[in-house]
Amino acid sequence: QAQPVESGGGLVQAGGSLRLSCTASVRTFTGNTMGWFRQGPGKEREFVTAVNWSGGRTYYSDSVKGRFTISRDNTENTVYLQMNSLKPEDTALYYCAASRKPQFNDNSYSHSDEYNFWGQGTQVTVSS
Repeated sequence: QAQPVESGGGLVQAGGSLRLSCTASVRTFTGNTMGWFRQGPGKEREFVTAVNWSGGRTYYSDSVKGRFTISRDNTENTVYLQMNSLKPEDTALYYCAASRKPQFNDNSYSHSDEYNFWGQGTQVTVSS
């Protein structure tokens, strides 16, 4: 199965935390940059964060920097998104995506068309 599978979404109060997980096949995961995007109600899909193939380089949008942390476990073909200090504006459908590029050396990591495989999404709802 080439499509990543997300889990861990749910309902949380503002200020709370959630951890999302995304598991992919060896073919989809190995050597590839993994990213998270989100789409809130009435909004376009936007980049959240990404991590390069080794886990040594991470990329964050300004809106989540300092609150969210991405990590990956290459032995489990899984990428994680730890979300702290959640805000109502973080409410969205969160998508996991894989890019065939092992890492990015420019800001194209935030472009959705750089990603080749997409999950179905997991819903995160933050109540005020």
